[in-house]
Amino acid sequence: MTEASVFSGGRSRRAVLLAVTCLGQFMVLLDNTIVGAALPDMQHRLHTRLTGLQWIVDAYVLLVAMLLLSGGVFADRFGRKRVYLSGVAVFTAASLLCAVAPSVGWLVAGRVAQGIGAAALSPASLALLVAAHPVPRERVRAIGLWAGLSGIGLAAGPVAGGVLAEAFGWPAIFLVNVPIGVVLLLAGWRTLGESRNPEAPAIDIPGTVLSVLGVGVLTYALIEGGSRGWTSPVILGCFAVAAALLAAFVAVEGRRSAPMLPLRLFRERLFTVSNTAMVVVGFALAGSTFFFSQFFVYVRGSSILLAGLQTLPTSLAMVVVSPFAGRLATRYGFRGVVAIGLALAGLGLLALGSVHADTGYANVWWRLATVGIGFALAMSPLTGAAIQAVDPRESGLASGISSTTRQIGAVLGVAVLGAVVRTRQSGGASFEGALDSAFVAAGVVTLVGAAFTGLWLARSRPARRASRPTAPAPAAAATPPAPRRSAAVPPPPT
Repeated sequence: MTEASVFSGGRSRRAVLLAVTCLGQFMVLLDNTIVGAALPDMQHRLHTRLTGLQWIVDAYVLLVAMLLLSGGVFADRFGRKRVYLSGVAVFTAASLLCAVAPSVGWLVAGRVAQGIGAAALSPASLALLVAAHPVPRERVRAIGLWAGLSGIGLAAGPVAGGVLAEAFGWPAIFLVNVPIGVVLLLAGWRTLGESRNPEAPAIDIPGTVLSVLGVGVLTYALIEGGSRGWTSPVILGCFAVAAALLAAFVAVEGRRSAPMLPLRLFRERLFTVSNTAMVVVGFALAGSTFFFSQFFVYVRGSSILLAGLQTLPTSLAMVVVSPFAGRLATRYGFRGVVAIGLALAGLGLLALGSVHADTGYANVWWRLATVGIGFALAMSPLTGAAIQAVDPRESGLASGISSTTRQIGAVLGVAVLGAVVRTRQSGGASFEGALDSAFVAAGVVTLVGAAFTGLWLARSRPARRASRPTAPAPAAAATPPAPRRSAAVPPPPT
């Protein structure tokens, strides 16, 4: 069945399609933020250190980042309904595995499986929606609803995670996905129509394998370097292997007729600059929010539920501001909106670096909100800039690459800023002082990104077509909220 035959049941069938696809993406985005609420509880019950927490987050983000583009191609070639439901099934089963995991190793394995499911589910849900709305105006409206409704998961995550983790413990944050997944499987199987793209390119298996291995080995080196020693043979060997694998990936992609990542697109300066800036967004956003939970629990002594509420300003600001960012970029240009957004986020992170245990929350929440507003202003326009830089027929690919670069930045952010914290602690700094250094490092990187973007987007070649607002891009696999120093909450992870 081709694109045009997705739905024949009119408005009611499309309403069901919208509900099913939004709920699936909602589940994926909820998982981005709900996990952060339980990180300290995981550290206590699973007897793990900071490196274990980093793997719990990065194992998921890494697989999403590396398989997102392939997931879209799979959906086009083998059927969007089939891939979507397969993704839901894998994600749901993996969530159950995470909930019953007896150790960090099993939990990380479950998170890997969750990432595989999300990488299939997310692009397939959008592809189903686009195929069912051939009229451009209806398609834009449907995508806006999809992004807005599913984006509520970002704001719901910290609160839901706080409630569930405090009441039932960390396994509950994964069990909540099981009933949602079951509903999606039953409703999707009965109501979704199948569609394919007969002209979809072949699956780039070598590129996918090399990218997963290359970034995976690099992530291992960054996360484990602090505990094993940066000059240990294992870590130095991992950096060398990662460099070789990524070089091989570039070589393979340059020779393939249908690569997963067409390198020719990066000859366009606007495309290259926007994706470089997106790496910065993922790096600073995911890397900093990974520590929000630990800051409120271990430094300020908040409970799990209270920490979830206290970190809410960041995700709430992103949900509120994101729908307007594309319109602002259309009116005032990508350069100004993105540069201002990154500058705001950078300043907010620097301000967080000066927050201490005795700082009143009235002087904290606005810093979190500033970070959220800043990144929300940057993300959607950066995706729009990447799309504008390519041929209209490759807009879907450009959007997918933009999401992928943001996820890669998220993987590196959690790994690198975690290394900053461990290095500072090993040098004798307190956990509070180490967190301050991580926030400052994230702020400096973001401000450098703002300057880079402000200079180079201005020099980019003129747009090929009129800019238009884009749906807010889903946030990176970031992690925010968490718990209170009590008998159930141990000292900070090291």
